[in-house]
Amino acid sequence: MAQFDVHRNTGKNREAIPFVVLVQSAIFDSYRRRVVVPLVRKSSLGAISDERFNPTFKIERIEVVLHPLEIVSIPNEKLGEFVKSIAEQGSRIMDALDVLLSRAWG
Repeated sequence: MAQFDVHRNTGKNREAIPFVVLVQSAIFDSYRRRVVVPLVRKSSLGAISDERFNPTFKIERIEVVLHPLEIVSIPNEKLGEFVKSIAEQGSRIMDALDVLLSRAWG
């Protein structure tokens, strides 16, 4: 498991949220949980008002949107099958998390 790996969502909302992306730093790999952000089907969302906060990706021919407000940690054993790495898009994911977590907005 590596940062920015995409895994299948094994939760009950897997139709609307087919994937999650691992965002946790590798320095926490020995911990028993992983921090992930849902990748929501674009077709199940309305208009995207801020592409920086909600970047779009194509995973297995499905357009999905990063949904940082739904960030969660899950037990390692609940992490679904590895699909692919989107490490080349890591800066877009970190930009979205920066918007969520920075003090820039007061």
